[in-house]
Amino acid sequence: MAMNFDDLKNDWNAESSSEPNVSADMLKIKQARTPVDIIRRKMKHEFTYQIVALILMAAFPYLFGFSPHMKLIFLAFFAITCGFTAHYFFKFYRFYKNSCDMTMDSRKSILWFFYEMKLNIELYKALTYIIAFIWVGFISVYLLIEKTGAINKVLAKLSPSYILLNCFITIVIIGVITELWAWYYYGRYLKRVKTIVDELDFE
Repeated sequence: MAMNFDDLKNDWNAESSSEPNVSADMLKIKQARTPVDIIRRKMKHEFTYQIVALILMAAFPYLFGFSPHMKLIFLAFFAITCGFTAHYFFKFYRFYKNSCDMTMDSRKSILWFFYEMKLNIELYKALTYIIAFIWVGFISVYLLIEKTGAINKVLAKLSPSYILLNCFITIVIIGVITELWAWYYYGRYLKRVKTIVDELDFE
C-alpha cells in the first residue's frame, strides 16, 4: 500500500512539474499565430496585387502606342508571363488554403507552415527573377525593332565591355531588389515563426 501511495505521489509531482512547461509551450504557440496571420494576410494581398498588375500590363500596347508587329510580340511575352504566374499562383493558393485549414495547436503544425512558406518564398523569388528577365528581353526587342536607328548610334559609341558591365549591374540590381523585397514582405515574419518554433520543446 505504501508503494502504491509513493507511486501516486511521484505521478502527482511529475504532472505538477510538467504543467509550467505545457503552459509555456501553449503561450509560445499562441505567439506564433501573430506572424503566421500576418503572412497569410500578406499572401491574400499578393493575389490582388498580382492580378491588378497583369490587368494593367495588358493595357501597355494601347497606352504606349505599340505598332501592330510590337503588339504581337508583346502578346507573346505577356502570355509567357501569365503562364509562369498562373503556375506560381496555383502552388501559392494551394498552400494558402492548406494553411488556413490547419490547426495551430502544436509545434508540428507551426513547423510545417515554416518550411512550406520558406519553399514558397523561394518560388516567389524565382518567379520575380523570371518575370524580370522576360521583360528585360522584351524591352531589348522593342528597342531593336522600334528604335533601331537610335540604338545603332548609341551602340556605336559604346564598347562591348561597357555593355557587359551594364548587363551585370542590371542583374545584380534585380537580384538585390528581389531579395530585399522578399525579406521585407515575408521573410522577417517567417523568421519570427522559426524563432518561436526553436524555443518550443520537441513533441
